[in-house]
Amino acid sequence: MADNRSCRFIADGMLGKLATWLRILGFDTEYFSGSDKYFLLWKAKKEERTILTRDGCFFRINQWLCVFIESENIKQQLREIKDKTGIEWDRKKFFSRCNVYNEALEPKNPEDVIEKIPEYVAKTQKNFSYCKICGRIYWQGTHYQRMLEFINSIMNEK
Repeated sequence: MADNRSCRFIADGMLGKLATWLRILGFDTEYFSGSDKYFLLWKAKKEERTILTRDGCFFRINQWLCVFIESENIKQQLREIKDKTGIEWDRKKFFSRCNVYNEALEPKNPEDVIEKIPEYVAKTQKNFSYCKICGRIYWQGTHYQRMLEFINSIMNEK
């Protein structure tokens, strides 16, 4: 599973925050909030995704398609996935997906988004990304720095 091109995840209803962080790291990660575990299995098989779950019973029955996440702590959860799957984090992929809709972001020029961003942002930022599904515009503001510090803190801990 260590081939990052094929690492596609689907997180069950207990792992919404983890799904968001995997998207921030650049991994194609769906969030499944439904309760129908048969549909979750079907969707994972159909889309060639690995299921991330905290449901021990579900994991024991479906180990061949699941990664069991033991921790409730997001830092530990991210480390668990890295350790259990062998995936590598690629800094070039960070912040390349919409953290809400999982869509690959498209780069935009400042003039393309000028009407949709705060004036201060227009004056201080040059690089923008856009989600074609939800219309969100992303840039490297203070929130970006905080998220990057969080990621670095995980990467630097052994």
